[in-house]
Amino acid sequence: MEAFYTIQGEGRYQGTAAYFIRLGGCDVGCHWCDVKESWDAEAHPQQSIEEIVEQASKYPSRVAVITGGEPLMHNLDALCEALHLQGFRTHLETSGAYPLTGHWDWVCLSPKKFKKPLAEVCQAADELKVVIYNKFDFEWAESYSQQVGKDCTLLLQPEWDRTELMLPLMISYIKQHPQWRMSLQMHKYINVP
Repeated sequence: MEAFYTIQGEGRYQGTAAYFIRLGGCDVGCHWCDVKESWDAEAHPQQSIEEIVEQASKYPSRVAVITGGEPLMHNLDALCEALHLQGFRTHLETSGAYPLTGHWDWVCLSPKKFKKPLAEVCQAADELKVVIYNKFDFEWAESYSQQVGKDCTLLLQPEWDRTELMLPLMISYIKQHPQWRMSLQMHKYINVP
C-alpha cells in the first residue's frame, strides 16, 4: 500500500528510526483502524520485492517494519530474506490471525477480538500490544498474556479516540499489575506518519 521512513511511534522500539512497509489487505475489520484504506489489497499497485528493498535501502536505518492491513495475509518469506540480505532487522506488526511466514527479528502481536490470533503467533511474539477500548479489555489482555512467552514485553495502548477516557484506568491498572507497560501512539502526538 505504502512505504515511508519515520520514527517508530509505539511499542518497545518507540522513538527509533525505521522504514515502514505497509501491505494492503485486511479482513480483521477493527472499527477504530486508522488505515482502513489498507483493507482492500486490490486498491493498491503491486511492487516487486526488489523495488521495495531498493527503496528501503536509501535510508540510514536498518530496521524494516512490515505492517498493514494484516501483513500475514501474504507469504513474507521472500521479503524477509531480501531485507536480511541488505542488512535489515525485520519487525512484524500483526493481529496474528494468519499463519506466521517470514523470518523475524521482532514480532509485535496486537490481537483483535474480531479475528483471534493463532497459537503459533502468540508463542512467537516478542511484544504483546493490546489496544484498550473499554474497561473489559484488561481481562481480555490478561488472557493473551498467558499465551505468550515469559520474556514477551506486555504493553497496553489506549485506543486513540478514547485516550483521555482510558488513560486514568490504564495508569491505575498498570500500577496494580506492573508486568504491563504503557504504549502511547507517540507518532500522533509529534505528527509524523
